[in-house]
Amino acid sequence: IITQAIQKYALSQAQEITTTTLALPSDEIKGRIIGKEGRNIKAFEKLTGVEVLVDDTPETVIISGFNPIRRQVAKLALERLVQDGRIQPTRIEEQIKKAKEEVKVQIKEFGEKAVYETGILDLPSKLVELLGRLYFRTSFGQNVLLHSIEVSHLAQSLAEELGADAKIARKAGLLHDIGKAVDQEIEGSHVDIGIKILEKLGIEKEVIAAMKAHLEEYAAETIEAVLVRVADQISGARPGARKDTVENYLKRLKELEDIASDFSGVE
Repeated sequence: IITQAIQKYALSQAQEITTTTLALPSDEIKGRIIGKEGRNIKAFEKLTGVEVLVDDTPETVIISGFNPIRRQVAKLALERLVQDGRIQPTRIEEQIKKAKEEVKVQIKEFGEKAVYETGILDLPSKLVELLGRLYFRTSFGQNVLLHSIEVSHLAQSLAEELGADAKIARKAGLLHDIGKAVDQEIEGSHVDIGIKILEKLGIEKEVIAAMKAHLEEYAAETIEAVLVRVADQISGARPGARKDTVENYLKRLKELEDIASDFSGVE
């Protein structure tokens, strides 16, 4: 049943990193980014809430920050400032404002794409927005929104095979990590944050019961909860999904190669 569920759905997931690297047309632009006595870079960092690392790496700067939305805003703004060439506090403020508006649009689009892709069209607009924010969030190198979409499809397929409530499983799968959209801003585990969000927005109790048990913080009290947990583990554990999984997978492949090479005639 698990194999059939996996075969029904395949999703390509690009691994993300926690810092953003921005290519520059030349090293000369670094001086303009920093500005006289550091005024440009200080203004940029203050307005975006990120750190801009300018070092000896040729034609490159690194944007570092805990919040992925802020990093995206900073990336868009800095790209435009570099392209324009006029880098000074007033222009910095203008471009950051524009970038924030553009990221808002991107968040809305990613959220809407997720609900259409999973066929869950009855979500409140606030929840769609939170889903969109997950596109910029990673966990162990795995894009959280793409992971959530995959869990939704897998949970639905498993539920259909076992005669469980496929709609509940699908919806809970999509929303199981919703707390990660704001867990960098609110205290508590992403599971507890997610429960509070879904309760506040009037999501069905059956869906909340299924999503909250995807980790072992809460017991799986329904078959749908078990299936969401299984789907979550499948999505996170498959080779290539997460950074640590890739490393372990490659290590295992090397071990198998060494075993095969021990036999006479194997090259």
